[in-house]
Amino acid sequence: MMSSEHIIEVNEASFQNDVVLYSQTTPVVVDFWAEWCQPCHMLSPILEKLAREANGAFRLAKVNADDNPNLTLAFNVRGLPTVKGFLKGQVVAEFVGAQPEGALRDFLRKLAPTQSDLNLEKGHSLLRASHWADAGEAFRQVLKSRPDDGPALLGLAKSHLAQGRPADALVVLRDFPASKQYGAAQSLLPLAQAMARLEANPSEEGDDDLTPAYARAIRLAGRGNLAAAADGLLEILRQNKNYGGGAARQLMVAVLELMDADSEMTRDYRREFSALLF
Repeated sequence: MMSSEHIIEVNEASFQNDVVLYSQTTPVVVDFWAEWCQPCHMLSPILEKLAREANGAFRLAKVNADDNPNLTLAFNVRGLPTVKGFLKGQVVAEFVGAQPEGALRDFLRKLAPTQSDLNLEKGHSLLRASHWADAGEAFRQVLKSRPDDGPALLGLAKSHLAQGRPADALVVLRDFPASKQYGAAQSLLPLAQAMARLEANPSEEGDDDLTPAYARAIRLAGRGNLAAAADGLLEILRQNKNYGGGAARQLMVAVLELMDADSEMTRDYRREFSALLF
């Protein structure tokens, strides 16, 4: 049920003022729907929820396609639901059919970024710059309004690990919600667990010459020195590809996940890691 000043019904008479002109200053998301359309009834509540959550970052304008055939014709609506994003009087983004909430958030983030979206981008930028504590604070700001936000939770876990705080990282990772980031979160678990074990038993000795190097790599990762941690793990894998029953491989995957995926250095490490394994 609509219950927000940022969610309105529009028709052919009001469309110019309420959508086209309004979008000169604020993005407008137009939801073309019909009473008989079942996917529309799945999509509309999610859009309305996100509009209320955005609190004015965009306007949601709902158009009953059956009652406004001239609008559907003018904007080439060929299936329902159809959603079009207006900015500066023009359609700048659109999709057809029901979408999951995550896809809708991605659509809206590009069209009308909220403060939480801006904090999320800030957190990722800070991670890339290795400003781990500041990144963690940015992600916490996102989670205040979006507690199940997968990218923010993953970013927070990374910031904890790179600051040597495995207990905090494990709290996030062990209760990670189903999302596109779930697999990445699971790949970080072995590193968090290894850090926690080393923290509990800092003088633990192993049965081979590689144990000190393995422990050193874990400590380096916990200091945010990811390149040195990766170098140490690669050297271990050169000597024993199955070190620790695969533990070194798992930690290398985790360290690569912590690194900036778009950097040439990370790509070099990935190539070397793959060459060692295969």
